[in-house]
Amino acid sequence: MMILVGGGALLAGRIAIILLFAFISFVALREFVTQTPVRRADHAALFLCFFLALPGQYVLIGSGWYGLFSIWIPVYGFLVLAIVAALFSGTERFLDRTAATQWGLMVCVYCVSHIPALMMLRIPGYENRTPLLMVFVVLIAQVSDISQFVWGKLIGRHRVAPRLSPSKTVEGLVGGALSATVLGALLWRITPFTIWQAALMAFLIAILGFLGGLVMSAIKRDRGIKDWSHLIEGHGGMLDRIDSLCFSAPVFFHLTRYLFDQT
Repeated sequence: MMILVGGGALLAGRIAIILLFAFISFVALREFVTQTPVRRADHAALFLCFFLALPGQYVLIGSGWYGLFSIWIPVYGFLVLAIVAALFSGTERFLDRTAATQWGLMVCVYCVSHIPALMMLRIPGYENRTPLLMVFVVLIAQVSDISQFVWGKLIGRHRVAPRLSPSKTVEGLVGGALSATVLGALLWRITPFTIWQAALMAFLIAILGFLGGLVMSAIKRDRGIKDWSHLIEGHGGMLDRIDSLCFSAPVFFHLTRYLFDQT
């Protein structure tokens, strides 16, 4: 179903893709907020997150305004949310609640939005194919996750971070990263990269995805939960499915922009 929805959005065009990822961010942010220590007094800040910061971020992607897109949430969102929280939510656990809201906005909206933002890039000879970059980063991240699980089950012996994620092993990480690297090299024709550049990008996505998964696991352990929600039967919530992309997508976007975008 996820593949069908994503493929349908790609076929439908730019606006459908942006709306799809805006919806993904909305669901992920809702899952994150549900598991964090927010109170009724935080509703003003949360309203701004869901109905100003989030749609504003995706409108900026649609308009191609990179300058404001890159600072809308990490600068203006960071400052305004803190001000609103101070004015309306009181001082009890102020830092914990404000930091949780800002973390949710950064991870679920700002980081995820870098996937459709790949369509803003203007790479010579690749102008009409930028949606394929989204296919590349999402496919590599998901295959890396699956490969790490499979290799870990087959030959995993040494745990990377037992307290955070007991199922993640060194063998799984190595096997998953190498599998993703090979896949990246095989997919180089759908990218503006050479075969070696595609392999290196895929390796970077795999490693950052793994580390991002550990960070999100640390947050879940802090909250005392196994999954962010039960939205997807047997797979947890939306955020459980995209946690590796939250860390890999922004780095992939900015590295690609720095090295290949000529605007």
